[in-house]
Amino acid sequence: MADKRDYYETLGINKSASDEDIKKAYRKMAKQYHPDANPGDKAAEEKFKEVSEAYGVLSDGEKRAAYDQYGHSAFDQSRGGFYNGPGVDINDIFSSFFGGDGGFGDIFGGGRRRNGPRRGSDMQMRLNIKFEEAVFGTTKEVTLQSWDSCPTCKGSGAKPGTFAETCKKCNGTGRERVVQQSMIGLIQTETTCSACRGEGKIIKEPCADCRGSGKIRATKTLQVNVPKGIDDGQSIRLAGKGEPGEKGGPSGDLLISMSISPHKVFKREGTNLYMDVPITFVQAALGDEIPIPTLDGSEERYTVKPGTQPGTVIHLRGKGVPSVRNNRIVGDLVVRLNVMVPTQMNERQKEALKQFNEAMGDEYKNYKKNFFEKIKQSFK
Repeated sequence: MADKRDYYETLGINKSASDEDIKKAYRKMAKQYHPDANPGDKAAEEKFKEVSEAYGVLSDGEKRAAYDQYGHSAFDQSRGGFYNGPGVDINDIFSSFFGGDGGFGDIFGGGRRRNGPRRGSDMQMRLNIKFEEAVFGTTKEVTLQSWDSCPTCKGSGAKPGTFAETCKKCNGTGRERVVQQSMIGLIQTETTCSACRGEGKIIKEPCADCRGSGKIRATKTLQVNVPKGIDDGQSIRLAGKGEPGEKGGPSGDLLISMSISPHKVFKREGTNLYMDVPITFVQAALGDEIPIPTLDGSEERYTVKPGTQPGTVIHLRGKGVPSVRNNRIVGDLVVRLNVMVPTQMNERQKEALKQFNEAMGDEYKNYKKNFFEKIKQSFK
């Protein structure tokens, strides 16, 4: 017993720990090292036995007092140990924390719940659509590979005309109890049934098509209604189009995430569309009626006011994107008017601009100078 680890150290607590401290420490470590949470991990299994043994002693006032006085030798019968109390059922310990019928199955997803109906897993896929399709909505056809309920056995996994039989080893619970001798007596734990692997039933004659799994790989073609106003990255949920459930459970859902191609002219922010429209210097100075293209292919007529400045922004109400939640709410088309400056001019054009500059008078000529004078004055 000299090489046996101190029980307090095993649970990570000190000797003055209260009963509640002991319970909390054991609950945390039992969850961490339980075999159901670490299938096939022998080290975790040994650690679980170690913390269970420590809790079996320290949670009992009489055993704890004996251990505090005599250490491990109090329970070593080969060395004259005097304590020989009843065995410890780990499931009884854990049920005192969480209630229920005992056993760790309820905590780690096993136990009787494992044999009930189980919902299928959700599936995810990405769908590429055009900019216009996202704004105005569309119907797309998607094809995907997924598991489907076997039509031959109707998902039972058993050969047609036969049935899965209740496991005799666990009586259909999917769990089996294992009793082990320890220094403090018998320790009883519950684990997944080794015969039916936790299913509670055994298929003696499996279906030839699905090999007893109840599922087959299939190609599905689905119609997807893309709503008006959906945005990049948003998803459409198709209920019941995911992986099939088990034991009669419902199928999971199919989540389709939208990937929207950018537009060459329009940009989108929320329910608003944005675009730049070029106008000439003459149009900006004198005013004009210009066509503004919209996403649906039509045009809106807009009157440019005389003296319009470069970068002027206008809003065309209701010419943006419908709200995906309420199509009656539609955003704006936000247009920025950009005044074009010619990059190449002939002599006649240059002369005309010079004459225009002379005709504007000193006030126009000194505009730049006056502007910088105002900047200087603001710093003073």
